[in-house]
Amino acid sequence: MFLKRPYTALLFVVIVLASACSAKFTRLQKKGTTEEKYKAANDYYKKGDYYKAGLLFEEIIPLLKGDSLAENAQFYNAYAQFQQKQYSMSSYLFKSFYATYANSPLAEEAFYMYAFSMYKDSPNYNLDQTNTITAIDALQTFINSFPDSKYAANCSEHLIDLRHRLEQKAYEKAKLYYKTSGVTIANFKAAVVAIDNFQRDFPDSQYNEELANLKVQSQYELAMVSFENKQKERYTDVLKFYEEFVDAYPNSKYIKQGQKAYDGATKALEDIAKQEQRIKELKAKQAEEAAKADTANKG
Repeated sequence: MFLKRPYTALLFVVIVLASACSAKFTRLQKKGTTEEKYKAANDYYKKGDYYKAGLLFEEIIPLLKGDSLAENAQFYNAYAQFQQKQYSMSSYLFKSFYATYANSPLAEEAFYMYAFSMYKDSPNYNLDQTNTITAIDALQTFINSFPDSKYAANCSEHLIDLRHRLEQKAYEKAKLYYKTSGVTIANFKAAVVAIDNFQRDFPDSQYNEELANLKVQSQYELAMVSFENKQKERYTDVLKFYEEFVDAYPNSKYIKQGQKAYDGATKALEDIAKQEQRIKELKAKQAEEAAKADTANKG
């Protein structure tokens, strides 16, 4: 019980000091001059209190237009938001700074921080990747604009990471279409299209071998459930996709699975060819009989 008293006293002191600091900050906001707020904002920033620094910077920036302090206020306000992990806001503020002070010594860093903020705001691969695409564009634009910058190497690393997220997203999307393709014909077709797009967009991906096989499987299953007038063309594509797969990955662990689809498609095409031949012969016979009947009628 007695041991708790020093801790209680310490807690009381902390609360009192926090209240005093809060009151001081409130008075500064209400009654402080622009110069006092600017100085305090910088002091808070240096101490790592980015929240209070940001609040003060936001208050005084509209009042500093045309003032020599405006540039630094906008720059560090953007950093204050970044340090609070408000990446969407910091990207906007850094981009605005660059647009306003393109000739500033801080312009290059601001452009990088705009792109870096976008990178930090990019979600995991399993979420919507709109922000990732925007971040890639920002990073690539920075590299193109400042190829010799000390930040260029960082941008290249970030680009690799973001492109891998897009690759992972596209891979999972293609596999999902394949897994759900039993639902509708549209899903079989979507799986093939998604894999085609993946192969085009990520020609060196580690997933291409697996997806090349899934493309064969998807096309084969699509052909099997298609209407008769579509089957010949779609079974023929199975053979084409399998041959492309084998040429690219002759020692693949998926060869047997692909071969099974290839054999099934070959057998189906043979049956179709036989059916077409029977129909052709039947039509020829009908035409012959019609010609005989016509001759007999004329006689």
